[in-house]
Amino acid sequence: MAVAIASALDKDMAGEPLLRAVSFKLERRDRMTLAGRNGSGKTTLLRMLAGQASIDGGDLAIQKGARVTLHDQRPPRDRDITLREYVVSGCGDVAALEDELTRLGAEMAQRPDDGSLLDRYARAQDRFEHAGGWDWRRRALEPLHGLGFADGQLDRRLDTFSGGELTRASLARALAGTPDLLLLDEPTNHLDIDSLEWLERYLVDLDAAVVLVAHDRWFLEAVGTSVLELEAGKARFFKGTWHTWRKEKAARELALGRAIEKQEAEIARMERFVERFRAKATKARQAQSRVKRLEKMDRIERDPGETAALSFQFSQAERTGRVVFELEGGRVETPGGERTLLDGAELWLERAEHVALVGSNGSGKTTLIQTLAGERPLAAGKLRTGHNVELGYLSQHAEWLGDTGSVLDAAQRETKLSPNKARALLGRFLFSGDDAEKPLAGLSGGERQRLSLAILVHSGANVLILDEPTNHLDIESREALEDALSGFGGAVLLVSHDRALLDAVGTRTVAIEDGELHSYEGGWADYARIREERREAEAAAKAAGKAADRRAAAERAGSGGRAANRGGADAAAADGNGGGTRREGAAAGAKPLSKNARRRLAALEREVERAEAALAALEDELAGPASWSTPERSADATARHAEAKRAVEDAYREWERASAPTAAG
Repeated sequence: MAVAIASALDKDMAGEPLLRAVSFKLERRDRMTLAGRNGSGKTTLLRMLAGQASIDGGDLAIQKGARVTLHDQRPPRDRDITLREYVVSGCGDVAALEDELTRLGAEMAQRPDDGSLLDRYARAQDRFEHAGGWDWRRRALEPLHGLGFADGQLDRRLDTFSGGELTRASLARALAGTPDLLLLDEPTNHLDIDSLEWLERYLVDLDAAVVLVAHDRWFLEAVGTSVLELEAGKARFFKGTWHTWRKEKAARELALGRAIEKQEAEIARMERFVERFRAKATKARQAQSRVKRLEKMDRIERDPGETAALSFQFSQAERTGRVVFELEGGRVETPGGERTLLDGAELWLERAEHVALVGSNGSGKTTLIQTLAGERPLAAGKLRTGHNVELGYLSQHAEWLGDTGSVLDAAQRETKLSPNKARALLGRFLFSGDDAEKPLAGLSGGERQRLSLAILVHSGANVLILDEPTNHLDIESREALEDALSGFGGAVLLVSHDRALLDAVGTRTVAIEDGELHSYEGGWADYARIREERREAEAAAKAAGKAADRRAAAERAGSGGRAANRGGADAAAADGNGGGTRREGAAAGAKPLSKNARRRLAALEREVERAEAALAALEDELAGPASWSTPERSADATARHAEAKRAVEDAYREWERASAPTAAG
């Protein structure tokens, strides 16, 4: 049975139609992404599915007993609890089932012959196992680890965490509840790349239906199996990946543009005919016929929202020296100097080079680029800047804009442009008309970022240092930024969690790994491939090391046993001959292994190695939370692990049997 079926859903906002005739069907393991501009109704639709917003028309059917969970970035209401308590509180259904089983168990002890009581217990047991079983508390905390929280943070109160950390905690709580229908509104916000990759794997393996809204294109492509496009109140369902839908949408827009051009040409011809022949008696009837056709014609038009799109380019960058800047022996510390983030760091940027800087949250990316941009002092080392460098720096939160004055005031203050020229600049960044008069204090995160980009573009900088430039930007704006940076002729140092942007713009990747800087040629995809190959090699080396340790231990045990046997036999022979020569045919003697026996022993040793390597590889595979995400997967993982351990034990048993000394006749 489908988890959810929506049939012609309607929704009005402030008396105006927002959504019309929205229809779709969701089975388990379907992952539908919602596409549409800001204000198209994506978040409202999620809340309708969660039962938190009314439905003004149509029908919504949710599978009976299905657990529905919505993550929408609203911070936790109760801050006077620990992180552990907050996440576990999202598993209320499972906790209630556990209480029910405990109560039914106590009743069964009092009435062991009550068949109906036994049936109720069995049904509750089935539901409980489906929800995670008796191990549910430990498994409920796994999303916290995947999203970057450490064990030491679990018992901290919520009011000690930052806003971004609380958003991640809210996401962990939503995942912990093992929902049947999971609704995610911008789940990628405040996640570093490691957490993003974990979340992708988790959602792909999740036995649930998922509906999500996100601006991370790489994430959407990795996770989504279908797209629901919301445009001008209408919905269009597309079965397939995000990338395939974008290609289809581009083809549609191209066809629409051609249809509009064709219709406009036809209208122009008809209007020219009417204008030319309306006054002529012989053509008046034909002219009047065309007038009526023009009046009845259904004009093909674009959605008005589609015409407003961010589009800009950086100006031609002036030539710099070959090396833009070079860091030697650099030590970078946290702002208060409490912790060293990098020591002895080496980093360089050359003319026209586009470098992506990556690393986990807290590794020091922002502090490093602030140091390179001159915003923070270098604790130790040397930083040399090249010839004719004009630096443009875009900070992550645009605090430097302040909250005083309007958008136009800030643009004029930073660019020294006249009001008319400043308005022309702002118009390219979607601040047209009255929007240019908006007060800075009331701007959204996306608006502040667009204003910062406008000022940066006008600066004429030939070296750009950008810290999370896609924060708060929608997909169309991210793509506009990607195009502009790809065409920029100067040097770029870019920090971003948007892997699509990193891959499109970066020609070299510098990664902060274990407190050191490592340089890799190519964009994000090249770096991810190299990193994965390295992880696989490390896992193989680890498995081989474990196998070697076990083999060495077995050999020591075997040789020790054989030495003891030899010692005992020699002593017995000495006693039997009065301390003299060994007696022939002594029962304690051992026959030497034959050639075939030695060959078999070698084969069995190789079998032990293979079994140990298979067990080590399986244990690495089962270390991830996806292997335990459902009762079925847990049972399968347990069975596979037991089988692999049994194979190792059987291999050792055969080896020991073959290597045991054989008594002489």
